Amino acid sequence: MYQGLPTINRLLKPTISNREKENIELTDKIIEIHEASRRRYGAPKIHVLLERAGYTVGIKRIQRLMREAGIRSIVVKNFRPSSSKETVVERDNLLERDFSTDTINEKWVSDITYINTLSDG
Repeated sequence: MYQGLPTINRLLKPTISNREKENIELTDKIIEIHEASRRRYGAPKIHVLLERAGYTVGIKRIQRLMREAGIRSIVVKNFRPSSSKETVVERDNLLERDFSTDTINEKWVSDITYINTLSDG
């Protein structure tokens, strides 16, 4: 055999880097915290809990590990409409509460009270 060639054992058993070992340990800890929260916690809360437990890790690394492990929070954020930059134009009240008509399709009325707004709920 040649002196410079690696042995067969080294080719078959690649070593795991320290960073990869840390990632595996962190992923196990993330899964544990995620399951303890009944799959409600996302990366920000898991990041806080890991820091309290003594781990020094960035939130982006947690997000990446969660994405690679297929972990997602089941909580969906509420829709918050953004305010438009346009000024609101008030329309004249043409009906003045007079809903009587002589023909079909003369007056149309709608109700949008089912739509939630930020100020009135």
